[in-house]
Amino acid sequence: MRPMLPRRTPFGAAMCSRFAIALGALVSVVCLAGTTFTPAPGPLASPAAIAAVLAAVPPAAAGETVVDFEKAEIGMPVAKWEEKGVTFEVAGPLKRTPAAKPRLIFFPHLATGHKGILNAMATDQAVPLKMTLPGVGASAVTLVLWGSTGCPAVVEAFDQDGKLVDKKSVEAIPGRKAPDAPVPFTTLTIQGSSIAYVNLSGPRNGEFLAADEVRFVPLAESQK
Repeated sequence: MRPMLPRRTPFGAAMCSRFAIALGALVSVVCLAGTTFTPAPGPLASPAAIAAVLAAVPPAAAGETVVDFEKAEIGMPVAKWEEKGVTFEVAGPLKRTPAAKPRLIFFPHLATGHKGILNAMATDQAVPLKMTLPGVGASAVTLVLWGSTGCPAVVEAFDQDGKLVDKKSVEAIPGRKAPDAPVPFTTLTIQGSSIAYVNLSGPRNGEFLAADEVRFVPLAESQK
């Protein structure tokens, strides 16, 4: 049963409610307007199914720095997030809600308990999530993703001059194969001689796309 929503919800409350329903996450979400929303329980997968989902994710390669968001607070919107030198933010300006302040949010992958970062603006999902890499950049970036069933995913790599150097996309990320199955992960890797930042986009309004991990191979100053 879908949880009952307030008759009148400000933008922040509506945003959090929509994401929480889509995720079916077992968390209480503190919305931008200060409203606490507790979504309905999601499906519980078997240990074997969870192990199979995790086994499908390639391990991090030697020399990769891994950002996994495990120190983030679930359900709390933030303007920016920095971890291991990588800065995350919504690549504004917002289009449909220009007066709103862009926010990120963290939600759990139900089966594994991993934390994922995503664009918290429910009516501005077309605006990418931007990840700025530390130092002189990276030669490769891998994103481990999960999200709404059928949600598109687009990953773009840019150099310091804003030039597109690589792009990977899928028309629809995989969804769970049964109501009690875990949501699968999708892995996309982009490469370039000097990647300064990465944009993640694809979701339509009402969908979500979370980055579970960001892995990158940092460049040394001499490689710039």
